[in-house]
Amino acid sequence: MPFTNTHPRLAYRTEGTAGPCVLLIMGFGMVGLAWRPQLEALRDAYRVAAYDHLGLGESDPAPPRPTMLTMAKDTTRVLDALGWPSAHVVGVSMGGMIAQELALLVPARVRSLTLIATHAGGVLASLPSAEGMLRFAQANVGAPAQRIEALKRLLYTPEFLASTDMEALDRRLADAASRRAPWETLRGQLHAIRCHRTEGRLGRIRTPTLVVRPGRDLLVSPDNGDRLARAIPGARVARFDDAGHGVTFQCADALNRELASHLAAAEAKLVTTGGALEAS
Repeated sequence: MPFTNTHPRLAYRTEGTAGPCVLLIMGFGMVGLAWRPQLEALRDAYRVAAYDHLGLGESDPAPPRPTMLTMAKDTTRVLDALGWPSAHVVGVSMGGMIAQELALLVPARVRSLTLIATHAGGVLASLPSAEGMLRFAQANVGAPAQRIEALKRLLYTPEFLASTDMEALDRRLADAASRRAPWETLRGQLHAIRCHRTEGRLGRIRTPTLVVRPGRDLLVSPDNGDRLARAIPGARVARFDDAGHGVTFQCADALNRELASHLAAAEAKLVTTGGALEAS
């Protein structure tokens, strides 16, 4: 895997060789390869990249107290390493929080924004349901096999688990979480999530925005998607009423179609405005 040439180094992977650029930002405790369904779906028409957060996967160790802002600055270093002046930015869960800060920090580098299963911060927004808190704790302790079983029940609905190809799902979760992240990294990311606050600033975002709202999310209350869409001018909501927090895999085909439509519309808008991105 290539690395940023600035330190601490972030490891990233790319797919596709032509087309507009798309940067995928993963959530809490997960490596960039967890985006495999989207990397594979978008690579024929786009240049796509995903990276490992500091402290995860192949990236260097994380600082003790990261914030969403410092992690957004990490993302700009990935863009620099890729040589991308701007990109369509897609973030899930904690990655969606980082994406919000990125769009506020460097709006001219964000061609479009997609926020999946995420929120704008605040005490109530950051609290999972009671079942979500239990499954979250179980998914972060114990042996790998036990954690992966708990993760399934945290991310996916019972109906999906009863009907899906479990071998494919196990491979997916092994990609994402078979190697336990260092506790110091997880603790730092949890601190960043608790301190995340963007709602009062989201009205400054002018880039085309898609909010993906899974209706049966145990980790992020679905109402948070509606709050995001109300706060960001012109944002559109894609509702996946039967999906859990793991919507990027559970509804991969439908979500990838939504992404392709959103990216194409944003590119078309840039053509009509001469390629200008909002700078404020």
